[in-house]
Amino acid sequence: MASVKRTVSAALEVTVTDPTSLEFQIAAARVPGLVIDEQLTFELDGRALAPVEITAEHGSRIHGFDCDRGHLSVRYRATVDGHAEPPDVVDRDLSVYLRPSRYAESDTLTGFAAREFGHLRSDGEVLAAVTTWVARRLRYVPGSSDPIDGASDTLLAGAGVCRDYTHLVVALLRARQIPARLVAVYAPGCDPMDFHAVAEACIDGVWRVVDATRLAPRQSLVRIATGRDAADTAFLDNHDGYLTLDRLDVLAVVDGDLPVDDVTREVSIS
Repeated sequence: MASVKRTVSAALEVTVTDPTSLEFQIAAARVPGLVIDEQLTFELDGRALAPVEITAEHGSRIHGFDCDRGHLSVRYRATVDGHAEPPDVVDRDLSVYLRPSRYAESDTLTGFAAREFGHLRSDGEVLAAVTTWVARRLRYVPGSSDPIDGASDTLLAGAGVCRDYTHLVVALLRARQIPARLVAVYAPGCDPMDFHAVAEACIDGVWRVVDATRLAPRQSLVRIATGRDAADTAFLDNHDGYLTLDRLDVLAVVDGDLPVDDVTREVSIS
């Protein structure tokens, strides 16, 4: 597949009312095959802060620092070019991404998943059927879910946002013994524009991406963070004090026309 040049950015304004320790996952993942030209700044009341960069799995990067009271401004901008091959599937993946997790509680959906999808023979058929089923079952309604809702809550509610769609897809796939995980991404074409969440599943030894929201073409996604569920991939983690997120602006565009996404094809994040 031809490479797609993408420009992504994020701007956050945060009021910190008590000293705390913060971690951000907003930078594009560093993976082989991609060229990333980026700028990331943190300023507290106009004073530059120097974060510590932690390299996580699958090229994810966490930027953390201790933060005093004040107004924190965060700016990230990057151009991403090239073509990333699907990440390797290692033995640990086949264990970790089969387990129930906080928001993808697959153990509670085992019987349901067997009834709905147990007749399908191949993992690829299950992936396609689960994604289509979730896309038809749920309504995309901003504000309809709670940040602590899991896949079972979403199934009962019948509505949610991208993370809810993804948690339900991931949980149903794991319930059918297919390793699956959540990926936080920049998504050119996404409307409403925001940090986006999609699911990756291990199909015939290759990580394939699906998006039951159908909000953005999969071919132009930019990987940020990869994990069991949203608990591993949050764009901001606050580990001590109190803060208010006053503003969040996310932008992701491609150089040229957006790719046309045939949802029946198997695609990997590139």
